Amino acid sequence: MPKPRIPLTNREISWLYFNERVLQEAADKNVPLIERIRFLAIFSSNLDEFYRVRVATLNRLANINAKAKEQFGYNPKRILNEIKNIVVKQERKFDHLFEDEIIKELESEKIFIINEKQLNVSRGQFVRQYFREKILSTLVPVMLDDDKPFPELKDRGIYFLIKLTRQLNKEKVRYSLIEIPDTLERFLVLPETNNLKFVILLDDIIRYCLDDIYFIFEYNQIAAYSIQLTRDAELNLDQQVSEKFIDALTKSLKNRKKGKPMRLLYDSDMPLDMLTYLVARLDLSADGLIPGNRYHNFKDFIKFPNVGRAELEYPKEPALKVHNLDLGKSIFTQIANRDYLINLPYQSFDYIIHFLREAAIDPKVTEISITLYRLAENSKVINALINAARNGKKVNCILELKARFDEQANLYWTDRLEEEGIHVNYGIPDYKVHSKVCLVTRREKGKFAYYANLATGNFNEKTAQLYSDHSLFTTHPEITSELKRLFTGLEKRTFYKDYTCLIVSPLESRKKILEMIDVEIANAERGKTAYIIMKMNSLADEETIAKLYDASNAGVKIQLIVRGMCCLVPGVPGYSENIEVISIIDKYLEHARIYIFGNEGNERMYLSSADLMTRNLDHRVEVGFPVLDHHIKQEIRDIVNIQLKDNTKAREINRFNNNQYKKNKGKVSYRAQVDTYTYLKYKS
Repeated sequence: MPKPRIPLTNREISWLYFNERVLQEAADKNVPLIERIRFLAIFSSNLDEFYRVRVATLNRLANINAKAKEQFGYNPKRILNEIKNIVVKQERKFDHLFEDEIIKELESEKIFIINEKQLNVSRGQFVRQYFREKILSTLVPVMLDDDKPFPELKDRGIYFLIKLTRQLNKEKVRYSLIEIPDTLERFLVLPETNNLKFVILLDDIIRYCLDDIYFIFEYNQIAAYSIQLTRDAELNLDQQVSEKFIDALTKSLKNRKKGKPMRLLYDSDMPLDMLTYLVARLDLSADGLIPGNRYHNFKDFIKFPNVGRAELEYPKEPALKVHNLDLGKSIFTQIANRDYLINLPYQSFDYIIHFLREAAIDPKVTEISITLYRLAENSKVINALINAARNGKKVNCILELKARFDEQANLYWTDRLEEEGIHVNYGIPDYKVHSKVCLVTRREKGKFAYYANLATGNFNEKTAQLYSDHSLFTTHPEITSELKRLFTGLEKRTFYKDYTCLIVSPLESRKKILEMIDVEIANAERGKTAYIIMKMNSLADEETIAKLYDASNAGVKIQLIVRGMCCLVPGVPGYSENIEVISIIDKYLEHARIYIFGNEGNERMYLSSADLMTRNLDHRVEVGFPVLDHHIKQEIRDIVNIQLKDNTKAREINRFNNNQYKKNKGKVSYRAQVDTYTYLKYKS
């Protein structure tokens, strides 16, 4: 008989529940007002990517529905329908939050987002002058004719569908299309009046000045409604890592803008005749129609200007120092004596930059090897590597060209590095290099010494200010010798096995993690204390979830902190009665991966670049690394305990998927991110 399927939440549906938690932050009146607007922007940006990637994949599977159901255990068409139902509800909640709550609260702060109909004479003159000087020359209106092909809409571009009507002859109608330039600032702060602040969007500036665009036509009614098309963003690539691959990637990036339409987001106030006209001209199914609000590409609101009080944003906490790690002294000398942990963003990414800069100029350093996945726009990391090459160091850079939505940037960095004579390895066909590791080779007293930095997050100084991650400096020979072996394999484009210290995907992560869970199961069955604590972004691998269910049934206490999608269903009798799951959404994005196993009182702790997803375990190069220093292990344990106590920003993940906040069982309120900062600030 076939084994019955275990309880699972579909990964796409689970992801939507995660995005609902982001929306909860926008709804939370305890969150500063400008930050609430930014959470709306994050929700919107997340949803765009979801449609471009996950819904695109489901649409492909829906074309082979029967086979997909047999292979994946679910009906893609049913999931697509469920997605639409959830998204429509979320969009309604989004609209209510923005239009009925946040805009009114801005007004109570004397901040007004005004549209083209709310401009008085003086502000109207200011807007028209700005339009004529800065905007008009960038606009390319296209007149639409039924006998001509409909223009190709760019992925996620904002457009106005324009309807021009003669008042005396309403049958004489013409349609036009205008793309809203993404090169211009989305917000214009207008002159202040009587301590009142006014902000108008680029969209409404254009609406106000439509007559400046269409003055040559004899039409006296002009209606404009915004639309946004989201396309399939998956790339079709030749997997051969070579110049041919670079060419294929470049071509695919251009084609991404013309991928299959996935979703048409339209202003819900658009008249039916205009919507009917639009749908008739586009190759889009009814399932892809999503009513939205007046403004699309709401992700731009991440840059909404705070023209009000400083208290409308989260206070900018200064980065804390790492105890006993002095930026005014040699990093190498200090790391040689002990391990150090950088807890980002509470502590500064400057320690990692200082490490690379010192390596670039240190006469004793001979070689730097590093894996790069996502980089900052003006990357100090890249600058340090270029400086190292100019100083005669051998620099080995594994730069992942298939980092989704960072492909174009990584092509640029590849060119910059190669121009400086740096050897760039593009990775291994069919496998993304997702690890975040760096190894510096230094000649000391006639021998080679190795200094390592291993992290849960990218070598990216921008995201390091927003993402909660851990970055470890160590010279432990067990770690550095295996890192050297890893880099040798990556250079040869092959995988080595039998690491004794590191946990490396794609060949060994699954096996080792399952084995450590089995140890806890065996301990529980012998009546010993057994527990597992795991923190990650996503939990979706079915085999791992099944093993955690086995552990729960054996009596292992399991506590999980999962920020994003969680396909495991807690609290199901006979499966997961001993499993608790929380998700923390707050001002920083929880990005660290931590795996802790009781191990009969001799706790085993790993930090990792890998989530517990099939792709991370089987199709990526990932590195998990042990925490060997007793003091650092205790520090991480303390931080994890702080997160497990959170009863302010922690939501319970349960079988009802209702995202309820963790109940405050006592009188004391705990907020993990605030409490972690305080803990590190006063830790000696």
